[in-house]
Amino acid sequence: MAKLLLDEGTIESDLSEIVRELAPLGIELRHYDPGTSLLFPNLLDQEVLTESEKLYIIELHNSVFEFIQQENGTVWSDLLNIHPGSPSLHQSIATYGRYHTHTTVEPIYVLAGEAIYGFVRPDGSQVQLLIQAQDYLYIPAGVEHWCSPSALLNFKAVRYFANAEGWVPKYTGTQMTDYLNKPR
Repeated sequence: MAKLLLDEGTIESDLSEIVRELAPLGIELRHYDPGTSLLFPNLLDQEVLTESEKLYIIELHNSVFEFIQQENGTVWSDLLNIHPGSPSLHQSIATYGRYHTHTTVEPIYVLAGEAIYGFVRPDGSQVQLLIQAQDYLYIPAGVEHWCSPSALLNFKAVRYFANAEGWVPKYTGTQMTDYLNKPR
C-alpha cells in the first residue's frame, strides 16, 4: 500500500488520510486487487518480458479496468517495465525525475514493485508518494510532479494514454525541497 511523506517529515500510510492530503491537487489514489496477478505470477517476477507477455498482461488488465479507460478517455495503454537492466532506466529517471507537468491526465496502475512521485501542493510545500503493487494513481493534467523508481529499481505498471503528446513532460524548474533529499 501507498505511503506519503509530508513536508514536515511525517509518514502517512492510512489510505484515507493520503487521499485527503492529495485531494487539493485533484490526485486520486485507489487500491485495487482484481486478482489478475494470480493469472501470471511468474511474469511479475521476471525482469525481461517478451512483447507477447506484455500484450497478455495489458489485455487482461484492460478487460478488468475498462472503467479507467472510460473515465479518462483513454485511447491505449502500455506496460512500463523498469528493472536494473532496463535499457532506458537512466533515460527514464532523467526524463521524469524532475518537476514537470503534462497536458493530459496521467493514470497508472502498479502491477509489481514500487515508484516514488513527488508533488507540489497549492501552498508550495512538497510531498512524496510511494506507490506499490495494486495502487492506482490518477494525476490530473497540469499537476506539478516528478517520478522515479524506488531504490529497488523494480516497477511494472500499466500506463493509460489519451494521446501520446500528453505524456511529454513540460519542465517547471521547481527544485526539490532539501529535507526530501536528506536520509532519515
